Amino acid sequence: MKNWKNICFLNSNDGTGLLAFGIQNEFILEKGQSIAQLQHYLTANAGTYLFGSLSYELKNEFESLQSTHEDELAYPLAHFWTPKYVIHLEKEKFQYLQGEQDEESFQFLDYFMEEEIDHNFHSFPYRFTPRTSKEHYISQVNTLKEHIQRGDIYEVNYCQEYFAENVEIDYPLDTYFKLNQITKAPFSTFLQTEHHAVFCGSPERYLKKSGNKIISQPIKGTAARGKDAEADEQLKQQLQSDPKERSENIMIVDLVRNDLSRIAKKGTVKVTELCGIHTFETVHQMISTIECELQEKTVFTDVLRASFPMGSMTGAPKIEAMKIIDEVEDFNRGIYSGSIGYISPNGDFDFNVVIRSLIYHREKKYLSCSVGGAITILSDPEKEYEECQTKIQKILNGMYAE
Repeated sequence: MKNWKNICFLNSNDGTGLLAFGIQNEFILEKGQSIAQLQHYLTANAGTYLFGSLSYELKNEFESLQSTHEDELAYPLAHFWTPKYVIHLEKEKFQYLQGEQDEESFQFLDYFMEEEIDHNFHSFPYRFTPRTSKEHYISQVNTLKEHIQRGDIYEVNYCQEYFAENVEIDYPLDTYFKLNQITKAPFSTFLQTEHHAVFCGSPERYLKKSGNKIISQPIKGTAARGKDAEADEQLKQQLQSDPKERSENIMIVDLVRNDLSRIAKKGTVKVTELCGIHTFETVHQMISTIECELQEKTVFTDVLRASFPMGSMTGAPKIEAMKIIDEVEDFNRGIYSGSIGYISPNGDFDFNVVIRSLIYHREKKYLSCSVGGAITILSDPEKEYEECQTKIQKILNGMYAE
């Protein structure tokens, strides 16, 4: 494949998606730069499609927080660019939204479509090492429960990393489509930039803007898929009625409502779905939907300042939870539990939550796959560990399969 500097494929797995490739200009936000510089770039390039990613570590620019762990993936705080081409895909049809129909784009589309339909995947020989042992994980969950018992926090999302070194991914699109066969999630994403590739099988939306309406859809609550339809239905009912899972979800709903109230017109924040059960290829998830109407003159970085990182990946109260996360976790999250998405020419946008993902640094030959879950006072450390295993082994075992 031609070494395209930036490629992004936002795949809804319903036969539609947005494909962006090539680059007209870009902005990379690094440590020490002001978030106002990001907004300046977005404003200067308004009226075009903009694609971008947001690192979890962007939190340090919004609050008095820090990240103390080694940054193995060296992912920028934010990266936005104006693609040369943006194409809407629907089944086998495609519509150019940005850029001209020319030989350059046709060549890339031919390659892309061949990769999408070619299921003769290359082998995936890499074995992952857990950065956190089971014993340490259980100990840290007990530490988090002590924080909750003292009233420091009510809920926290605790994550762990699995990693592989000396990894050479020669066919990144091939790797993405293999992951997508496993997850088939509605916010699936392939992102390739100069130094990184993100293979994302996310079922979760961070934020969507349509006109002046904002929608957030946090996920809290997970159950494995059953062996047949009857077992599936039973597992869904158990998840729906599980008091721990419901309490996790409702606490995050309250957090998101509070976040959105900072940018919403008074009285417009509402919950339109509470603890709904949604089924995906590998798991059942409990999802809620919160909506609001934006205040006038609210810009993109205002929305980020009010709501990022998303509550489902932090905890409540959010700032204290993020401080404690840095104390108990063993890695720098980077783009994991961050977000990837796009801003349309009219200012609407849609961004996912980067979970169920493989993240690759090309020069370091470092591949990361992280997983997490919500910890509350009701958490059983052994069960929390097993839930994490359910999430990550479905991905890793599927990648290993021939």
